[in-house]
This record gives sequence, C-alpha cells and structure tokens, in this order.
Amino acid sequence: MPRHARFRPDHPALAIGNRRLSFMELNAEVNRLANALLRAGLSKGDKVSTLLPNCLEQVLMYGAAARTGIVIVPCSPLLQAGGLESLMRDSDTVLLLADAGFADTIAAVRAALPAIADDRYVLVGTNAAPSGFVSFSDFIAGVDDGDPPDAGLGDDDVFNIMYSSGTTGAPKGIVHSHYVRSNYATMFASAFRMTPESVALHAGSMVFNGAMLSFLPWLYLGCSYIVHEAFDAARVIAEIEGSGVTHIVLVPSQVMAVLNHPDYSPERLGSLEMIQSVGAPLLMEYKKRLNEELPGRFYELYGLTEGFMTVLDKNDSMRKEGSVGAPPPFVEMRILDPDGNDLGPGEVGEICGRSPMLMAGYYNRPEQTAEAIVDGWLHSGDAGYADEDGYLYLVDRLKDMIISGGVNVYPKDIEEIIVQHPAVAEVAVFGAPDPKWGETPIAAVVLHPGGELAPDDLVTWTNQRVAAKFQRLSAAMVMDEFPRNIAGKTLKREMRDDYAARGKGKDQA
Repeated sequence: MPRHARFRPDHPALAIGNRRLSFMELNAEVNRLANALLRAGLSKGDKVSTLLPNCLEQVLMYGAAARTGIVIVPCSPLLQAGGLESLMRDSDTVLLLADAGFADTIAAVRAALPAIADDRYVLVGTNAAPSGFVSFSDFIAGVDDGDPPDAGLGDDDVFNIMYSSGTTGAPKGIVHSHYVRSNYATMFASAFRMTPESVALHAGSMVFNGAMLSFLPWLYLGCSYIVHEAFDAARVIAEIEGSGVTHIVLVPSQVMAVLNHPDYSPERLGSLEMIQSVGAPLLMEYKKRLNEELPGRFYELYGLTEGFMTVLDKNDSMRKEGSVGAPPPFVEMRILDPDGNDLGPGEVGEICGRSPMLMAGYYNRPEQTAEAIVDGWLHSGDAGYADEDGYLYLVDRLKDMIISGGVNVYPKDIEEIIVQHPAVAEVAVFGAPDPKWGETPIAAVVLHPGGELAPDDLVTWTNQRVAAKFQRLSAAMVMDEFPRNIAGKTLKREMRDDYAARGKGKDQA
C-alpha cells in the first residue's frame, strides 16, 4: 500500500459504505491506526481481534497488521458470548476492536479476559463509548498519519490467526505468516488474470479466508476494491453493471442467489472477467448455466484455509466440466489411500497437498497440527480423485460421507440429482441414524419462490433417478433457508439436529 500511495496516489483504491478513498488517503488512514496501536503499547506479535461487520475499520486493521507485525485475529460477527470468550482466550488477544453493537456481549465476558486491559476495548460506530470502552475516534485521536517505524518483518512472522469456520467441529486458529500472505497476493493475481486496472467486488464476509483471494491481489496490484457491508444479490448485480466490476469471488449459495434473482441477466454482468465460486462445491446445474450464459468467465477454487488449493481456470471449465481444477504453479497434490499409498487416476482417496501457502500450524495445538500436516503434506479430510491429466474431481468431505449398509454414500452425488428438480433452488443431503442400515440419506431443500413440492414427492422423484439403491432417500424436509456460518457455508450438522428435532412433521416425509 505505501508503494501505491507513492506511485499512484490518486488511483481509486477502496469504496465501502459512503467512503471513497484513493491510495494516498487509504494509506494515511492505515498509518493512523498503526500508530495508534503502537501508542497503546502494542508491538510485533501481539494479537488484536476484530469483531466487525464489513467496514472500513476492518480493512484498516488488515493494513495496520501488515505495517506493524501486530497479529490480526478476525472473528465472526455471528459469535455468541461463549464463543467470543473462547476465541479471545485461545488466541491470546490483548486488544479487541469491535462494533458498538457488540458492547453488551463483550461486557458479559470481559471479566473472564484478564489479558485485555480496560483501555483496550475499542468500539467502532460510536463517538460516545459506554463506560469501560474507548471509541475508535478517541483511540486514533491526535495520532500522526506518517509511516510507522519499520517493524523488521521476516518471512516467518505471523500476519493473522484465522479461525476455521467450524462446519465440522470447534474452530481452530490457523496461523498464516507474512510469507504465506504474500504468496496469496502474487499467485492469485496471476491465476485470476488481475491487473492494476481491475475492479474487484467483495460482497461476502471479510473475515472469511475466501475474501483474501481478491483482497490480497488488490493490495499487491493497486487496483480498485469495492466492499459491500452484506451480501444482497440485487445490489451485487447493480454494482457489477454500474461500476464495471471485473472480478468477484462468491460462495455457491451467493452464485445461486445471483443467477436466480429476477434482476439478473447475462448482459448486466457483462463487464465480469471472472466469477469465481469458492468455499464448497458448486452444483453442476449452476456451473452449466454460468458457462452457457457467461462464457469464458467461470473459475472455481477448491481449497483449505490451511494452505492447499486447486484452481479451475476459465479456459478449462468446459473442457474439464465437473473438475475443481489443477494445482497452480508451486503447488503439489497427491491422492492417498488410508494407508498413505498414492492412488492412480480415477481412484478415490483423501486429497493431500503442499504449497508455499501452507499454514504454520494451528495456534497452540501441536497435536492437531501434526495430524493435519504429515511429512510436510496437508491432509484435507476430503475425498476425490485425479484424472489422467492431473485435474481434481471432488467427491465429498470424508466427514459428510454416509455409510449405509457398509457402503460409502457420497451426498454430493445425490445433491446433483435433486437440484435438477424444477422446484428446487438449493439442496443438502446428510446422513441420519437408521436401525437397519446404520445411516440413510436425508435431503433438505429450499424451493424457488412460488415453488411447491411435498417431501414425499421429492423422495419418490429422487429415488427414481439415483444411480444405485443405496443412494435412495429415506426422508426429505423443506426449509425456508439453510443454516450457514459467516462464510456462507451450509451447516449440515445443524440440519441433522433440526431433522432429529422435527420428528415426522408436516414438512418432512
């Protein structure tokens, strides 16, 4: 950022809310926060947690961490008091930068957080902080906006601790160094064909690691970055059309929301050079729509925050339909059986990889780090196979796999069938206990607006079309919306709980 402030100071850098900042203006704001943190007594390696929606201060804190070596810990705004306390303690946080709307939640747990001094609870969005808090405006008041002292950063110094989204268990703090994040900047800028003239839009949460896929290339290249406070499909469509957006990263539920919105037309998204799906597999029905209606723009990224990725390039999205791409340069992949042996083309096993973006480990969890990274190879917990050309095909998460009568059943195979029903907008398949088979598949669906579909009818329709008897549904339920985490990922574990709680209700076959 300092380079862009010097060499292209007036270039539009950031648009967020009602703020429009050039690189010179943005750099000054970052410096002011960095210097305020140093004035408050923090130094390289200290942990600052953020509990913020998408806002300018979140962007500034990422920048201040890069300048000072202070470690940013982005936390989900969906956290309840107990989860917040747990993450603050787990990460050794010494300062909390939070939206003023969380003051009561913070007050409920601050007695259990002795590492955070009373003058280090900083609230954004208020000029009159309640007792025991400091307003952001007061925190930065009187601070110079010149460059902070050189922090002497090296490759191994920590930039962030990013907590896993917790779709399959308790969140773990994933440690990324400055070296790892610099590789994000350069490698993804190249992979997505971004340039200093690109215009990137981010409409999902900025605490989701997927945000870094365009955020860091933006900082590296000095292009323009637009941030929406929250995802709204109509606003995304209008923004792309009105601002000439060239690159956007979305999770599958957001891709589907845009394509299914009444305001959508391919012409309105004509400026896009990339529409990328990340975070979970995008169903084939929607991949085909993108390739037909917006040809030459669809990218898909499969990856783990821990540090392994494959990219399906826009030029391969038709040729390798169904694939989630190949490892980018400097990234390696293996498909292993349970004994650690390499499998050949077409053979399903665990996806493993290594790359220059590999995490340092899980914060303060050496045993779990050793389980995840074995001899330098990250074990994903996902099942897939590579074709003869080395392209990856994702089968499913191993933890989501259903074992029915001793047979492995992959929910994704059934989901690809169900989404073809004209009334179905979204689908998730999960396993439920069964006294005879151990587990059987259950489907949850969200319908298109105005769509009608009885659960019994969905079960019958699906079971007539699946490839094998063990893929047949035993029940279905219709939901108004799916439970999701801050990243927009579907939480199947909550669906299982909902299914168990519902029993045999009217919305369930």
